[in-house]
Amino acid sequence: MKKLLVLIFVLSSSLALAQKNITVSDIYEKGTFRQESVYNVNWMNDGKYYSALEDNKVQKINVENGKVVETLVDGNELEPALNIRSYTFSEDEKKLLLATEVNYIYRRSFTAQYYVYNLEDESLTPLSENPQMFATFSPDASKVAYVFENNIYIFDLESEETTQVTSDGKINEIINGGSDWVYEEEFYITKTFYWSLDGKKLAYYTMDESHVREYTLQKWNDGQLYPENYVYKYPKAGEDNSYVWISVYDLASEKSVKMDIGEEKNQYIPRVQWTKNSNLLSIIRMNRRQNILEILHANASTGESKVVLKEESETYVALNYCDDLTYTNDGKYFIHSSEMEGFKHLYLYTLDGKLVRQITEGDWEVVSIVGIDQDNSTIYYISTENSPLDRSFYSIKMNGKKKQLLGEKMGVSRINMSNDFEYYLKYYSNPTTPNQVSLHQTKGNKKLVTLKDNKSYKAITEEFGFVEKEYFTFKTSEDVELNGYFLKPANFDASKEYPVIVYQYSGPGSQQVQNGWSGSHFNWHQMMTQKGYVIAVIDPRGTGGRGEAFKKITYRQLGKYETKDMIEAGKYLASLNYIDSERVGIWGWSYGGYMAGNVILDGADVYNAAVSVAMVSNWRYYDTIYTERYMDTPQNNPNGYDDNSPLSKVEKLEDPYLVIHGTGDDNVHVQHTVVYQDALLEAGKQFDLFYYPDRTHGIGENGARPHLFRMMTDWWLENL
Repeated sequence: MKKLLVLIFVLSSSLALAQKNITVSDIYEKGTFRQESVYNVNWMNDGKYYSALEDNKVQKINVENGKVVETLVDGNELEPALNIRSYTFSEDEKKLLLATEVNYIYRRSFTAQYYVYNLEDESLTPLSENPQMFATFSPDASKVAYVFENNIYIFDLESEETTQVTSDGKINEIINGGSDWVYEEEFYITKTFYWSLDGKKLAYYTMDESHVREYTLQKWNDGQLYPENYVYKYPKAGEDNSYVWISVYDLASEKSVKMDIGEEKNQYIPRVQWTKNSNLLSIIRMNRRQNILEILHANASTGESKVVLKEESETYVALNYCDDLTYTNDGKYFIHSSEMEGFKHLYLYTLDGKLVRQITEGDWEVVSIVGIDQDNSTIYYISTENSPLDRSFYSIKMNGKKKQLLGEKMGVSRINMSNDFEYYLKYYSNPTTPNQVSLHQTKGNKKLVTLKDNKSYKAITEEFGFVEKEYFTFKTSEDVELNGYFLKPANFDASKEYPVIVYQYSGPGSQQVQNGWSGSHFNWHQMMTQKGYVIAVIDPRGTGGRGEAFKKITYRQLGKYETKDMIEAGKYLASLNYIDSERVGIWGWSYGGYMAGNVILDGADVYNAAVSVAMVSNWRYYDTIYTERYMDTPQNNPNGYDDNSPLSKVEKLEDPYLVIHGTGDDNVHVQHTVVYQDALLEAGKQFDLFYYPDRTHGIGENGARPHLFRMMTDWWLENL
């Protein structure tokens, strides 16, 4: 028996010694923990095939076996040779728009040199000598519309003549066919022109930002003698926004008509699309407070419009979440999503805005629509019906009947469905299973093949001793149940005490705790468990998946309830026998950095160290659309802005605190940290500070990311 015990001890010791140590280089430089997946799937009209860009070639791929059946275009073989960065097909798939020489402006917008490649005669045609933006085929692929220097142009592929649609465009003043910084960042739109279905008209935005105040980013540019001052329009909370109007250009008459969107200039037009009628334009209008959403239908020839649907909220209408407006092919109905019953669900309306029925219902959310097969009256969607932590794949008929679960109840599914709805790719994971990519036939919901199973990746994680998530819930003193999960050291011993690092993001509608593999900074968190830390990931009030009331409680008071909940989380963790109550830390990035700042100040008696990366220090310094959606304006809600800002609490700092920011952050300006730094200095507080020159919000350029995590690792080891 003694020999057996000795053998067991030796084997367990050997296994412990055999476990490889995770390094920052493994995570951010070597790609040791990169999961396999099926990337860049662009479904072709025949759902049996998709196209992808690989090795500078646009390839046609058989979806069932992943094999290349045809190289559609090879950038190296073209004349001139092109380094293809992206591509789009014409609707008939006989032509390709190829983008090369791509230069990003902000997060989503870029300029490029575009070429049209004809697959039939193999001809290659440049759009112009100048860099373009947003090049888009007309429905019949006879023309391409694009933007150059804030004006819209249409290139005729047959005559190779170019027509200038607008002429008043001017940098930092008038934008045609594109968007300003804040629309791009917060409404997720960059291209703002849209072909009618018959290709005879082009609807487009014009934005007047001439009166919007400017922000100056100082760029150091690798040590050039004099730094560059990059000036751009950035409307901060309570300041002036761009004025926006919508026009429709008629190609035959070469004239534009303005659509009637009302006299109010202080409003938003976050979405425009054509209905199935090429003379009827759909426009979504929101007031500045973003608590009223209206759908307008405008006559494209006359500009006359009428409101067909109006939705109003006591807090805000979350357009980016409820962004599912779809018109039926018969031209009689539209589908709209809303949280008006307390959870996001789908509703069917007649074209003139009369409610036909609520399609989905229950105390759960339709997270997103995957696709709408109108021929079979079927809607495919992802929902939280099983649990707020799950993302399950369902279908339902447009009459609200025959709801069907099409995949696993528990876990996180992401679906990419073919344009003809015949096939879909499922990307699935759960807490013990990494990314699984499988191909399914929609009819009969039949699995055809597993394309990626990540067995080798899973073996690597076992080799490096990755630990499994351990989920937990706890109730606060206000009787609010919060969700979280632990990552504990592999040799965890409940009779010992461990330091704990709490990670959170906490922003409105976000969610870090889900029943999937991985998570934000998952690999680095695994590395920290090897260094003896317990990691706790927690979602406070204001986060997503649990309905409107849970999410919108933070309205006009961002930071208040989240801070309360995270302090309660710290108390809960400190009460556990295996947590050292004198070694409780918290960190976060962006909104999470803002929260870490609030918590280390208001919760100084609970938390012992904190790290804030790219933080907001006061919402007064952030942009209009995001901030006012959740906070109203600082003029209307000054206490909400200031009382919940770390700037108002700097005298409370007692513990080690590291603040990190990129000076090239065009989103959360380095101003947030500079002002915060100054307030801490004036309060006589000691803290650690690190700036990354010219790095943006993600601090990922030119080796910055591994440097950041090496520094942060060392900092935690020294301070907690």
